[in-house]
Amino acid sequence: MPTYTNCNGVSRRDALQLGLGTLLGGGLVTALRARGFAAEVANAPAAKAKSCVLIWQDGGPTHYEMFDPKPDAPAEYRGDFKAIPTTTPGVQFSEHMTKLAKGFGKFAMIRSIRHEQGNHGAGNHYMMTGAPPRIPVGCGAFVSFHPSMGSVVACEKGAPAGLPAYFSMPSMSRSGGPNFLGAKFAPFVVAEDPNGRSFKVRDVALPEGLTGERFDDRAGTRSEVDTLKRFMDRAAGDPALALDEHYKQAYDLMNSREAQAAFDIGREPARTRERYGRNAFGQRCLLARRLVEAGVPFVTVYDGGWDHHSKLFDSLKKRLPEWDNSVSALIEDLDQRGLLDSTLVIALGEFGRTPQINKDAGRDHWANAMSVLFAGGGTPGGTVVGATDKKGFAAIERVLAPENFVSTVYTKLGIDPNKILFNQQGRPAHLVSDPTPIKELM
Repeated sequence: MPTYTNCNGVSRRDALQLGLGTLLGGGLVTALRARGFAAEVANAPAAKAKSCVLIWQDGGPTHYEMFDPKPDAPAEYRGDFKAIPTTTPGVQFSEHMTKLAKGFGKFAMIRSIRHEQGNHGAGNHYMMTGAPPRIPVGCGAFVSFHPSMGSVVACEKGAPAGLPAYFSMPSMSRSGGPNFLGAKFAPFVVAEDPNGRSFKVRDVALPEGLTGERFDDRAGTRSEVDTLKRFMDRAAGDPALALDEHYKQAYDLMNSREAQAAFDIGREPARTRERYGRNAFGQRCLLARRLVEAGVPFVTVYDGGWDHHSKLFDSLKKRLPEWDNSVSALIEDLDQRGLLDSTLVIALGEFGRTPQINKDAGRDHWANAMSVLFAGGGTPGGTVVGATDKKGFAAIERVLAPENFVSTVYTKLGIDPNKILFNQQGRPAHLVSDPTPIKELM
């Protein structure tokens, strides 16, 4: 009989064995939340990676103009861009994906994920969590019915010395939060532009005019004054405790040599910074690499603006070459440093775009087909998983669901996607309802 543990190491079997005595002696919820249980890892898969960099293309990137061109389709479907060969015979990318086409031997491409959530709010939640929304949500909704991949990984893998376990730059995706796991596992957001000359991360540098001695004195004073009783249960969602967690995190960061070093992007050689691209997105990719080197298990590079309902081709002529440059630099740099085997690099959005170009020279929301870049952690390079039809209407070969994608991420990171978590009320929640990873990527 398999066992399932929550993030605090309490297995479903342990919970059942607690029995009626626990109900009478403090409550099942209290028992489920209790700390101090040894983590039960018998079911955990062998980790192939230690960290993940998720490049989130918010808005829904076009699969046609990036990784799944349709050169033989009529003009109203294939669009303005030509197709170019990759290093894998018979596999083509769009003409602006030149560097990734040449480096295809280092990553795989999934072309057959589809789902039924054709608006931003629902699609974002499904791809970020592996759980479809339980109720209909609007396009602009910020929904959280389930913990995000980043929060789950932070909970399961823990934080490195002196740094949080989960970062998101420059903002958090609408479904990138922790839900019932609690504020402790929310992402640390780095809103500042690392390409700026005066780049400085909040909570990592002391405020101007505040010396280390004065800062320590203030911290000590606060500790003495703060006599408010705290519930030691992190999962209870106590707002006062959550505030303390964030205060402690800020205090630790200000005093962390690891954080100071990781964020000192100026230490990078000029050649490396140029290779990533001297723009906000490129430097965030570089900063993600530095955080991975420091041991951070999950970093999201939030890359917005992919909702191209109009003027798609005019917009992408400039954007795609820069994006191609930065993402290929990240993969190559990790590979050259011997970190690609231990780091996942994933790029995707909430869905793809419509097959037929609309009257405004754009493409609209389309959840029947999308492309996902997947690298690292032993992923076989040059591999294409699945296919769409000749016009890109729908995935027709090796059709996969968001659950399969998320289960692949968890499995490669050594997290059992079949695990059961418990929310604040002690109710069980499957980490992923279908825990089947994509075998071609394993």
